[in-house]
Amino acid sequence: MAVSDFVQSAGRAVLDMVEREWEPLSQGELEQRLDRAVEDILEADLVAMVQAQAQTRPPAMYVHLVQAQQDPPPVLPAEPIKPDQEDHLAQETLEEEGEEEEEEEEDTVDSHAVKHITELLQNSTSHYGRSRLAGRARISLSHTVMLSLALLSKRVSYRSVSGRFRREKGNIHRIYFSFCERVNMLQDELIRWPRDDREAGDLLCPLYALLGKAGPEETQGVPQVLGILGHTRIPIRLPVGKQNAESSTPEVKRMKKEAHPDSWLNLELVCDRRGRFLHCQISKGSETGRAALLRDRLGQQPQLMPPGSCLVARAGYPLTEHILTPYVSCVGPREGLYNKTLEAYFSILDQAVASLKARFQRLQYLDMGNYERARAVVLTACILHNVFLDIGPLLEGEVEEEEAGAVEAEGDVDEEGLRRRDAITDLLYKGLESTCA
Repeated sequence: MAVSDFVQSAGRAVLDMVEREWEPLSQGELEQRLDRAVEDILEADLVAMVQAQAQTRPPAMYVHLVQAQQDPPPVLPAEPIKPDQEDHLAQETLEEEGEEEEEEEEDTVDSHAVKHITELLQNSTSHYGRSRLAGRARISLSHTVMLSLALLSKRVSYRSVSGRFRREKGNIHRIYFSFCERVNMLQDELIRWPRDDREAGDLLCPLYALLGKAGPEETQGVPQVLGILGHTRIPIRLPVGKQNAESSTPEVKRMKKEAHPDSWLNLELVCDRRGRFLHCQISKGSETGRAALLRDRLGQQPQLMPPGSCLVARAGYPLTEHILTPYVSCVGPREGLYNKTLEAYFSILDQAVASLKARFQRLQYLDMGNYERARAVVLTACILHNVFLDIGPLLEGEVEEEEAGAVEAEGDVDEEGLRRRDAITDLLYKGLESTCA
């Protein structure tokens, strides 16, 4: 092994060790830290100067205090408070208390969400308690949830959260990833396919429903949509040894222009018509084979798909008996109607992904080069997306251009998928002709 390989290996080990205890400061936090350091230096100089002067003569402030003690000011009789003044003072007190409560509410995560997530974690099993170092202060589960949601919801450092929750930074790191570990154990319970026909019936939506141009009489035999299949990319810090140190382009811009496959996580999702995730698969950016595992799983377990149902996906995904994709060539009126029918569903997934990234802003860029830790954070956000959807409506988010997706080449095609797509295209076109007649 070359010397450079030993150096890279040692550097990677040191970086991983430092990453457990430290997270880079943002530009604003760095400026604040520098300002505080300058203030400390100036204060120390002033204190030293005052102490030097005190050794030669009493400071003027000290003389003033001694005189004030020797000649105390006369005590004036208190004026009686009028009734209208009592009301005014009471109102001022209430306003001050209200302002304090509002400030507390702004700094506190939704208590209903915290309570709901805390209850979900009560029965989960984890070595959360055993992972603490001896002597570290314990923290309640509800405060663990609040702390972790604060880190997930905003792009803030461990330092800023440690000051808010009054816990040392190293402990914040351990609490946060212990929380992610416990939430990840709920994946099978909260991100899953419908268990029975009754649950599936609440999710199924006729393929033509969102288009609104054909009635059920004219489209008998057209499948019902169980979910929308798609993906997004989550940027992460490029692992040590794979970074281009010679490039002068800023990191985030370089990731977009000179994207290394391992600087992204592929997040593959299936959501229902309400935006709830039914499937979640996270892989490295360098791993290829779009929806290959899902395709094989549905082929081996066809009972996962209710009779007469399907998933819809954009071009680039495999066209199978269970996954319908658009036409990418030779698009005439018939194929155009079919493509438009599918396109009406893609915005549902786009909005679900936008909601996920709006609620959990840390997904905008995960500043960690460890794949397993990054995967745990992304999976935690996906699980909590469903939890928050159970509590309230989908959070509005801005759909990114890349989520809308450019036209890609057609993915893998099997004979059964090709036959089913053509048959559905004919049914939709005949139904439209009957409606227009």
